[in-house]
Amino acid sequence: MYSFETQIRVRYGETDQMGYLYYGHYAQYFEVGRVETIRSLGLTYKELEDEHGIWLPVVSLEMRFVRPAYYDDLLTVRTEIREMPDEHITFHMEIFNDKKKLVNAGRVRLCFFDPKLKKVVMAPAFLREKLLERWTVDGRR
Repeated sequence: MYSFETQIRVRYGETDQMGYLYYGHYAQYFEVGRVETIRSLGLTYKELEDEHGIWLPVVSLEMRFVRPAYYDDLLTVRTEIREMPDEHITFHMEIFNDKKKLVNAGRVRLCFFDPKLKKVVMAPAFLREKLLERWTVDGRR
């Protein structure tokens, strides 16, 4: 398993009339978690696309809302990759408030897509290698 955390502060414009973080923004926060997790491996989405010709379209998104987040809350987005990717990669997401209480959880599944071939392909070996270098089992490498 590989895990990475990043933080996001809820901005005023992201809240609804009730003062809660608007539900539609959680998908964007999941995206920030995914992008920063890939970056923590020494890669970027831009590199994957521009240099390696790999796109990562979302094929499914699930989430559950546990408690609200509010304007100016500092949230921690924990992203875990629990299975080594094949043609797909699944990011398991948890968002916590500053009291370490779970706010939202879910998962996002993406496929590795070659736009030239117009088909799903296997995860690139270099990504799997970077994950293996950091892979832990029960918190240990």
